[in-house]
Amino acid sequence: MSTTIGLSQTPSKRVKATGSIIHQLRIYEIFDGNKTAFHERFHDHAMRIMARYGFKIVATWEARHNNRTEFVYLLEWSDADTMKERWAAFMADQEWAEIKEVTAEAHGSLVGDIEDRTLELTDYSPSERLTN
Repeated sequence: MSTTIGLSQTPSKRVKATGSIIHQLRIYEIFDGNKTAFHERFHDHAMRIMARYGFKIVATWEARHNNRTEFVYLLEWSDADTMKERWAAFMADQEWAEIKEVTAEAHGSLVGDIEDRTLELTDYSPSERLTN
């Protein structure tokens, strides 16, 4: 006779917390030779322009993973449609396009691989929001 302690024998039907905000995890490979230029561009320009389009940046980190340097940041959105609309507007921003062109000419490519994950809170998450 086999007994599973503490585990439900029937899977939960609800996993996503309904009506809750979503988060977006972005992971950029950055290069040690020009990471200062990357951080300056993100801090001085990307964050400012993103704010213009209603991006809510929760936190930013630098990490090492699989022998590479990464810039990681977490965004908070009211819903997936808003996230898509705001990203489209940001990527079409003329000032941002010019800044990327100028910094690429001066420093080379500042970003390698990009990972993008949409995170949906589970119905058993301890908190619906990560920020106030």
